[in-house]
Amino acid sequence: MKRVLMLCAMACLAPSLAWAQKSGDWVLGKWQGGDYWFPGVVQSRSGNDLTIAYDDGTRETLPASQVREYSWGVGTRVECRWAGGTDWYAGKISGVNNDGTRIDVKYDDGDQEQLATGACRSK
Repeated sequence: MKRVLMLCAMACLAPSLAWAQKSGDWVLGKWQGGDYWFPGVVQSRSGNDLTIAYDDGTRETLPASQVREYSWGVGTRVECRWAGGTDWYAGKISGVNNDGTRIDVKYDDGDQEQLATGACRSK
């Protein structure tokens, strides 16, 4: 029983280790080790380091501990740049297109828009 509990605890503490993280995986990465998760695709892996091509066009190499499986869907809380601006606004994903590259966001103030995933981030 203790072994099962220990394995469960390890899986909870290290969720990014529970899946593959290989070239082509769509992921969320912590840009520059900050507080926010941004969507992107794994370009390459070298040991524990992953090079991520973010959906907004930027790129960086991160340790696997700062990368997790892409998990955005309807109901996910996000912050997005309204109308392509520079300020971030909080809302929820209310829809996702067929290939997942564009999302509908209903902002907390009631506004709505459809935008590319690269214009959003999550906590």
